[in-house]
Amino acid sequence: MEQLLLSQYAGVKGARQALFSYCGSMNENALFEKIAAFNNNYIVDLLVHNANTYISWLKNFGLDGALPFYETEDIKDLDDIKLLFEKVDLIVGDFLQKYKDDYEQLLTKEIKRKGITVTLTPLQLFTHVITHEFHHKGQMLTMSRLLGYTPIDTDVIRT
Repeated sequence: MEQLLLSQYAGVKGARQALFSYCGSMNENALFEKIAAFNNNYIVDLLVHNANTYISWLKNFGLDGALPFYETEDIKDLDDIKLLFEKVDLIVGDFLQKYKDDYEQLLTKEIKRKGITVTLTPLQLFTHVITHEFHHKGQMLTMSRLLGYTPIDTDVIRT
């Protein structure tokens, strides 16, 4: 199962690289342009949010870490985003390695900031973070369209 999930994540990374290439073709200021239809957020907000989701669920919940979240203000350009996701890739690797013998085991943890306790499996955590990334990637492409760009195909299977 570990090899399957590593292969799946390789597809996610390929799709992410397609998004980064597309973002690199845009005026870099566009990544930081507020978009009214998205609560005055900008593309970099969603990229940082995606990285923080990996940190929250895989590192801090799944690996018992205490890594702080990144702030959009920490990001100055696309290279900073790429470095951030290199750290995410390491977290994913550590996570998949730790649970390689049992992705269905139950993990029960308190989410202090929400005041709740949840029970999830490593497979649920992994599935959540990658589907969450794709959800927001679609929003980023819509945001870019609102800025006057024509989005490219950033799916795992690009034709």
